[in-house]
Order: sequence, then structure tokens, then C-alpha cells
Amino acid sequence: MIKPLLSALAFSATLMPAISFAGPATDALASCVADNTTGKDRKDLAKWVFVAMSAHPEIKPLSKASDAVKESLDKNLASLATKLITESCRAEAHQAFSTEGEKSFEFAFHALGRLAMQELTTNPAVSASFSNYVKYLDRSKFEAAFSGK
Repeated sequence: MIKPLLSALAFSATLMPAISFAGPATDALASCVADNTTGKDRKDLAKWVFVAMSAHPEIKPLSKASDAVKESLDKNLASLATKLITESCRAEAHQAFSTEGEKSFEFAFHALGRLAMQELTTNPAVSASFSNYVKYLDRSKFEAAFSGK
């Protein structure tokens, strides 16, 4: 039972595509997880996702995260997941797993990941960075495409 649970937690934290079904127990678990994390917890999760994604060979040159930083982020995430599932949201986790299966953990941690990304993207510097590419768009091509020409 613990191995599928741990796999679900690891897989869900990668911000996979949204799961299409969430029952009431899963919703309760997702709410509990969100309610029992701090802004710092969510930023740490976002850091972990960033560093994990930087393991991809095409992304790796863009990150200078050391092995020590990666290990520290792994330990932080493990500690957070352990606290949430075995302490803060123990009853909700048990109910969700019992009635709706391991997908409930994927959904709950995916929702937490979305929340973490929302918090990061509200930062003005991040928001500006996301829209910086717009200055390079060929506006005349867009105008032609939408005018039907």
C-alpha cells in the first residue's frame, strides 16, 4: 500500500495534466493540503519542480542547481508530504485513499502545485518575464490572421 502511495505523491508533484475526476473525499484532501501549507511551503514546492525539470538534458544547461541543493529540496518535499499526509491531513488522506484510491493524492498535490505556480506568477517580475516575448511578435501577421486575409 505504501509504495503506490509514494509513487502517486512523486508523480503528482510533477504538475502532470489535471486529473478529470475528484470525488468529495479527494476534494477534502486537496483543501486540507492547501490549507495546511504556507507560502514558503508552496515556494519550496515550486523550487523543487523547477530543479526536477532541469534534469532534462535540454533544460539542464539553464540551471546551476548543485547536487546539494537538489538533495535539500528533495528532503524538504519529503518532509512536507510526510507532515501533510501523516499528520495535518491524516483523516482526509485515509478517507480519500480508502474511498477514491491513490489518484486522490495525485489530485491533491497537483492542486497544491497549481496553487504554488499561481503564487509565483503573481510576482510582478515573473509576470513581466512571461509577457516579455510579446515585443517580438509579428503583429501584422496576427492582424492578417484575424481579419480573414
